[in-house]
Amino acid sequence: METILPVILQLVGGAGGGNGIGALLKKISLGPVFNTIVGLIGGVGLGQLLKLLVPALGGSDLGGILSQLIGGGVGGGLLTIIVGFIRNLIAKK
Repeated sequence: METILPVILQLVGGAGGGNGIGALLKKISLGPVFNTIVGLIGGVGLGQLLKLLVPALGGSDLGGILSQLIGGGVGGGLLTIIVGFIRNLIAKK
């Protein structure tokens, strides 16, 4: 359980971050389904990167749990912005 809990938290944070950015930035939004999928990928990606760079953030205490959720949310939001921006650039051509 110690290894799966951070991934679950990153997935939840990533999905929330992707959908939150999609709701805030309508022009970049990919739609609810794709915001969620891209957010999940970004959440796990940045969450795992943070865990590698700062191992103290991977604990199961309150600080570790919050860092996994926040890192996942930021990663999901960032990847959603990047993918939405690229999609808009391609659509303009």
